Amino acid sequence: QLLTSSSKWLQIYGLKRNKLSLSHILSQIGFQHRKDYVTTLGKLVASRYADGLFPQYKRAQDGSVYNLTAKKELILHFVDCLMGAIELYKQRMEWLTSESRQIFGVIQERCIVIVLDFGTAAQTEFDLCRHALSMVLVEQVTQIAKFNLIRAALNLMKWQQQSTPVSQHTVKSAVMWLWKLDLMTAASHTSSAEALLEAMSDEAVS
Repeated sequence: QLLTSSSKWLQIYGLKRNKLSLSHILSQIGFQHRKDYVTTLGKLVASRYADGLFPQYKRAQDGSVYNLTAKKELILHFVDCLMGAIELYKQRMEWLTSESRQIFGVIQERCIVIVLDFGTAAQTEFDLCRHALSMVLVEQVTQIAKFNLIRAALNLMKWQQQSTPVSQHTVKSAVMWLWKLDLMTAASHTSSAEALLEAMSDEAVS
């Protein structure tokens, strides 16, 4: 799925390289309505020979006017290209906001520590949190280099002493450790800060 999504995203960049920008499209389907400075008049004067001959489009960004000369076939070609680009963007956004990415975003760092602070969660919420964390481990952490888990608690708990290389075995081990955690009473007010400081003390972490 990751490779498929990346391939589609490269297609979007390909469309950008093919210059499906407004400026490029306008240059292909028409020409700019020019103004020039006339010395004898002392002002800018626009050419008028095209007035009424062509449909015109005025760009909101800079106020420039284009006379549109393209045939219907060329315009429909650009419509198809743009609709294809829009569809790829939609698919990319759907992927970015699905599964674990919907909760955690997309993890881009190569070495991370996930700090777990379950607060005063009830058993059902605790299980939901662990399910979400299991998803991010399997779907995203498997794509990076190193990771670790630290639980904020009265007695700080660490899955490993330092960030550990990602492998099928280590991810499975982390998921098992996660599901063996007990539901605890609320941690102290400083537990979260202490867990974060401990995470940041690992020099390998991004």
